[in-house]
Amino acid sequence: MADYAKDVLVDTQWVEDHLGDETVRIVEVDENPALYAEAHIPGAIGFDWRNDLQDQVKRDFLGPEEFGELFGSRGVSNDHTVVLYGDRNNWFAAYTYWYLKYYGHHNVKLMNGPREKWISEGRPTTTDAPDHAASSFTAKPGDDTIRAKRDEVMAALDAPTRLVDVRSPQEYSGELIAMAGYEQEGAQRGGHIPGAASVPWAQAVIEDGTFKPADELRDLYTGKGVLDGSDVIAYCRIGERSAHTWFVLHELLGEDDVRNYDGSWTEWGNLVDVPIEKGS
Repeated sequence: MADYAKDVLVDTQWVEDHLGDETVRIVEVDENPALYAEAHIPGAIGFDWRNDLQDQVKRDFLGPEEFGELFGSRGVSNDHTVVLYGDRNNWFAAYTYWYLKYYGHHNVKLMNGPREKWISEGRPTTTDAPDHAASSFTAKPGDDTIRAKRDEVMAALDAPTRLVDVRSPQEYSGELIAMAGYEQEGAQRGGHIPGAASVPWAQAVIEDGTFKPADELRDLYTGKGVLDGSDVIAYCRIGERSAHTWFVLHELLGEDDVRNYDGSWTEWGNLVDVPIEKGS
């Protein structure tokens, strides 16, 4: 599809053709979890990104045992092909894709286009939750080659690592500390990590939320100085938009050394005694 490096996308017709395929598990993960109850792809499992996929005590995602128990309890096994989609141009679908890859499940695809595309095309929806039998899902130890933590970001300030801020230009400049409605995910300070290039995630997709062709994507990130052979760390506010950019760079363009900093600006902008920059 469009000369991408890896076979990681499926179009909406492929998903419709596989609605009854028991080797496939379709999973919806939305920024607004209430949307799943309104309408979803028949057979799709709905995950609440905040209540299901996050640790409820500390700011972190689930450990491998809890992650495996969650997916297994919802009928997903290690043998299933997992197809992900969601609202907001697949922000949290891409985040869950990265999450599955982190825990070693590589048989995973992203629908090329969000739930809005599926609905706008008049494809079937339902309000019924699927009744999949529980399965066994074993998560492998986390793959830290695709995840960056704050100490690694700090070290990157003095290393030939390219930092990519995928937030809006207003967030990057420091004009906007938190997006409206997301004040709980804001920070004490506005701005960006020193040296980070500004490449908003939305520049990677077209109007319907599908990804631009590989050559256009490569030109975009090369033109911003991101693809010069250095390691890359992407970040946003809480890690979901940067997971979308990680997907573009690592999966669609085949860049090996790309990590997602899921602590992102909510962590960095609240840390004591770390540098920031303001302005465009």
